Amino acid sequence: MEIDRTIPVIIGVTGHRIIREEDKPAIYESVKTELKRLRGKYPASQFVMLSSLAEGGDLLCADVSEELGMPLLAALPMPPEKYKKDFSPAAGKRLAHHLARADDVFAVPWTEPVPDAGINRDYLLRQAGIYVVSHCHVLLALWDGGTGTDAACGTAEAVDFALHGSYYPSSGMSVRTESNTGVIHVFTPGGNRRDKAAGTIQLLGNRAAIEDILKKTNEFNRQARESQAPVKSRIPEQAADDPKLCGMELVSLIAGKISFMYAKRYRRVLALLAAASMILTFAFLMYDEVQAIWMILVCGVMLIGAWLCQRYAARSDCHRRYIEYRALAECLRVQVYLRYAGTTIEAAQLLSWTQQEETAWILTALCALTAGPPAKEKHDIRECWVEDQRRYHENAKGRSLKDIRISENVVHVALIISIVLYLAAVVFELVSGGLVFQPVFQVMNVEFCRTGLKILLGTISAVTLFISNYYGRLSLPRIFSDHRKMERFYSRISDQLAKRGQTEELLTVLAREELVENGNWCSYQRDNTPDMSF
Repeated sequence: MEIDRTIPVIIGVTGHRIIREEDKPAIYESVKTELKRLRGKYPASQFVMLSSLAEGGDLLCADVSEELGMPLLAALPMPPEKYKKDFSPAAGKRLAHHLARADDVFAVPWTEPVPDAGINRDYLLRQAGIYVVSHCHVLLALWDGGTGTDAACGTAEAVDFALHGSYYPSSGMSVRTESNTGVIHVFTPGGNRRDKAAGTIQLLGNRAAIEDILKKTNEFNRQARESQAPVKSRIPEQAADDPKLCGMELVSLIAGKISFMYAKRYRRVLALLAAASMILTFAFLMYDEVQAIWMILVCGVMLIGAWLCQRYAARSDCHRRYIEYRALAECLRVQVYLRYAGTTIEAAQLLSWTQQEETAWILTALCALTAGPPAKEKHDIRECWVEDQRRYHENAKGRSLKDIRISENVVHVALIISIVLYLAAVVFELVSGGLVFQPVFQVMNVEFCRTGLKILLGTISAVTLFISNYYGRLSLPRIFSDHRKMERFYSRISDQLAKRGQTEELLTVLAREELVENGNWCSYQRDNTPDMSF
């Protein structure tokens, strides 16, 4: 079976259990219209429905997904044999039908701590609702718009989970907000709320933010589908029978490949801008000092060239894509190893607030890609994750140090040449120029020599400045420092794993530190936007 190389757009579902027969056709058509609209607007993405398949609204949406050929994930509050006991005979048959066609059927892991009263049906239903909301891009809410009830997880509570994150994870805090989860409210009359026509659509949440998330997700998916670059798996072969794990790793590897492609474009733009700056300086000095009038045309060409470079960088969005696709690759790599370790820890829950805010589409991608059954087996991650990363940072530290030395040597040589030229100018003025009353040596054309020295000194000074600026934007010292710190961190974690074993606490520390390090890298790289500051 071919593994999908894209991020699925997950459509979560919540809805009233009781829907009037006369309202069902209008609601059905509204749901179908909205799903078709989304698929038409974001054609590079595969849309997947995530549902608990509860009687009423959930099953109605599952019917729509089947008509549209949309894959279905059945996230149940409990095993199917227990769950179906509360269904009417007719609804029970529909439940069985959708369970049979679903890509995955699984009982959800619990998000919140077990209450003092113990585990009951209401608690399990609430955990299923939280799971659906916390793993979707968009929530379809077949709802009358009323306030919550005494239900453990009614539709109103699910909408509140999506827009305000009003659930309480066992560790950390909820990550869903109106800025990263959209709600499509399909008006479904219930109780005394009958003030609108059944099927009326209203979008809830931060519409601009949700559209940005879907746009960037679709943008990545389009490039992932077009990418033919071969990728090599990083996880041991025994994990090949876990399609969810293989899918996440494939997306991670492709994101890394595409990020590398944009990194090359970004660095090429920086180099071209630096070159244009140096040529512009030389041309202007020639125009100003030796009256080479045609050099003004060269200045114009360099300005236009630099502007075109900047426009290319802006249109290709190479800087942002380089950073964000690298962040996606790294975050997913962490999630891959967490799943390989057999834990239910999710990388999305460990992202810093800054990461959640700055790259909400990556947060939702992590949530979407982890939607599905938990890992069945546990594997040791010390060698394939910890030691592999320690060796990577050790080698990368050496490469970064070499790059730093090259940049320092280039700048140092340019600086020495500038000083030599300055001293030459001083000596020239002392012996043949205007610093003494009587020149020691008579020079035939003093102004010609003086002009030549000005041009050389000005050009070399500009070269020094622009080369320093180019290497400065690559943040080489900071990168070297990060590699050195992470090498020590992985050495320490390796020792702790050997002494304490592969505990949930150590896995959490390991994943969080790696995500924080990636967040720090993104933070300082964002400041290095290509521009015409020269």
